[in-house]
Amino acid sequence: MIPRRWSTWLAEACTATDTPGAVLGVRHAGRTTVVPYGVLHTATGHPVSAGSVFQVGSITKTWVGLQVAQLADVGRLTLDSTVAELLPGVRLGSPDVADRVTVRMLLSHTSGLDGDVFTDTGRGDDAVERFVDRLADVAVVHEPGAAYSYCNTGFVLLGRILEVLDGRPWPATLQRRVAAPLGLTDVCVRAEDALLHDPAVGHEDGAPVTRWQLPDALGAAGTVTTSAGSLLTFAAQWLGEVGPALARTTEPLVGVPDAAADAGEVGWAWRVGRWGADREHVVIGHDGETMGQTATLRVVPSLDLAVCVLTNALHATDVHQHVVPRVVEELTGVAVPGPPQPDPRATLVDPERFVGTYARRAARYDVTLEGGALWLTATSTSELSGDEPPERMPLVPLAGDADGTGFVRRPAGTSSWSVVRFAPLPDGTPALRAQGRMAPRVVPVS
Repeated sequence: MIPRRWSTWLAEACTATDTPGAVLGVRHAGRTTVVPYGVLHTATGHPVSAGSVFQVGSITKTWVGLQVAQLADVGRLTLDSTVAELLPGVRLGSPDVADRVTVRMLLSHTSGLDGDVFTDTGRGDDAVERFVDRLADVAVVHEPGAAYSYCNTGFVLLGRILEVLDGRPWPATLQRRVAAPLGLTDVCVRAEDALLHDPAVGHEDGAPVTRWQLPDALGAAGTVTTSAGSLLTFAAQWLGEVGPALARTTEPLVGVPDAAADAGEVGWAWRVGRWGADREHVVIGHDGETMGQTATLRVVPSLDLAVCVLTNALHATDVHQHVVPRVVEELTGVAVPGPPQPDPRATLVDPERFVGTYARRAARYDVTLEGGALWLTATSTSELSGDEPPERMPLVPLAGDADGTGFVRRPAGTSSWSVVRFAPLPDGTPALRAQGRMAPRVVPVS
């Protein structure tokens, strides 16, 4: 039986964020509850059900991390295996760094490769191979292993490694290694497979998107589509006793700068953090965003708890923050740490040093100083962005920031603050870190 208050909390959050449809999934003490809300598609009005499938975006990476751990357990690769060893002939950047980029770096987003290459190489079982073969000119933002910068490109490389070692396309190895052993029949990575179920359609600004999902080549970076129940079954593997492969995936590999308290480190794709007043409960999780769909997943082994939020809009974080802490506290009495907050009373120290234009492949950030306040204009330059207009927003000092280089921004239509940090690259180049990605300064203040 679904607790009525959970349905009320979910409805309140979705109404406040103009989210057409969502599901809240909770697995606690062996019992799974899925709470549906709203419609899958505003044009059809088809209702969300407990079995509806949503794109989970980058939560896919945790499935890939498990696949890689399985291969490590049987000696097919190690964390120190390089791309050059595993994918002979593949070139990464100029000069080529394939012999310096390791599996550890790909899993932990420290390879230095530009993370948002979204080249569409078409359909077919060789889409990933064609994508990887085009990485000879990928930008290398920093020295391999020198810093953290979120990297979808690295997970496409892991997907290709899995294809080569398993001798089958990545969607097939995903089914063989993860979905089939768990009996998950609604795990899809392509639109034609999702249509056989009850799929959500993404929405932006209240309207259905015109593109279903990321290109086929990006599968290992974020194209899993599934139901809340199946996602919780996948997550439940980490509840109770776990085998060597599962244990490997939650071993922290590197710290994540400016992450929330429940995501301060990254393991084999999983984010690792802590919940509770004394941070006594280890939590693993990941978030995901695709074409108008977003998702969150958190797993707390010590509480025998897994919880997810899947939405067909870009507001899963807002919905999560409104609903999940209340559900968790009700079930377990444990407090969930809050998100970053602004400190509007903080004094800016030498703000002129931050002014300039910062850029990476998929985004440009123009930072200006106006009336003593910093403003950020973010422009998407991704292959997937279409004609999205630039978004202008103030940068407000981050509460509790020690050195005055941390700020928060809040995009229009959201209630969640996200961190923007001005931090140099390892070679000293000024850079801005937003959405976990490093963007070097390309035009300083004049």
